[in-house]
Amino acid sequence: MHHKVAYLLEPRLPGGTSSAVAQELRLTSRVSNVTVFGLTSKMFSGESLSQNLNSTLQELGIEINWNPKTIVAEVVIIHNPAFLKFERNLPIKILANRVIVVTHENFQRPGGELSYDVRGTLSLIENATFTRDRILAPISPQNRKTVTSGIGNAGLAEAWKVLSEDWFNVCEFTMTEPTHKPKDRRGRLSRPGNEKFPGLKDLQDCFPDDAEVNIILGADNLIPYQSSHPHWRLLPFGNMAVSDFFQQIDFMVYFTSPTWRESFGRVIAEAISAGKVVISDSATSASFDGAVVSATPSSVSSIISHFTRNPDAYEAQVKNAQSILQQYSGDQFLKMYARVTGNKYRIPNASC
Repeated sequence: MHHKVAYLLEPRLPGGTSSAVAQELRLTSRVSNVTVFGLTSKMFSGESLSQNLNSTLQELGIEINWNPKTIVAEVVIIHNPAFLKFERNLPIKILANRVIVVTHENFQRPGGELSYDVRGTLSLIENATFTRDRILAPISPQNRKTVTSGIGNAGLAEAWKVLSEDWFNVCEFTMTEPTHKPKDRRGRLSRPGNEKFPGLKDLQDCFPDDAEVNIILGADNLIPYQSSHPHWRLLPFGNMAVSDFFQQIDFMVYFTSPTWRESFGRVIAEAISAGKVVISDSATSASFDGAVVSATPSSVSSIISHFTRNPDAYEAQVKNAQSILQQYSGDQFLKMYARVTGNKYRIPNASC
């Protein structure tokens, strides 16, 4: 007997969140009676769904129930509560045995301040729910630290439980063999946004004029700097297929603003599966158990030089990183999902 599981989300969320939800739905819809509810929040305008999520829902034959008045299910899963940060009320009544809020964004910034109005956002959900358990589900060890500390600072530790295991991104990608002849071809991919990018000096260190290739996809905010950085190829987000982007680089160099930190970094997992060496800051690297090379912007060039002079080391790094990604497989996710939701079923072959 499959559990009745309801998803509540903002289907217009771009980037890693929508990709993670799409991959998750491919799995959970096979073992649960899944319904998807969409909420049009003030965070976005327009009606366009995330392309990845929209195509997945169509493939699965799942229709979105928009702006419901009531949600009744055994388990309700709310992805990325940050989409509610501009709302003053949540006009929904949610009745469930368990409400699970998957915390895609860190609750705290590197300096310790709250990333957004966590108390107000979670209070909206708390006031809308009638349930035995309200659970926060961090997506990574880094995310867990900020969630645990954040709810303590916001005075919410008694109202919410923190899941003891990670509700991780499913990373089941086709693994590409690494090149035998790596070159100094560097790239960076993310959605646009000032918080997603380091300062100009760090970007110059990461993408210098002596590199063979410097391509930045999602560089909408950097376009004004193109004339002063002719060695950068700056492309708006969505201007190139991700597969084409990865074909043009050997190193994914990924740093963010020092006042902001990735909670996981799904694009990093995508780069690893595409057969690339990924270089990032120590905190971001820590979420990947050695799959990402830890660095500072000023040390990136020496690291890349080491790998281009030692192709065997390049291949070994990529293959080890790809093996580490197995802990984020669909099979592992469904085992965690069964434990957390209390659903008893035979785990099917989760290959997607």
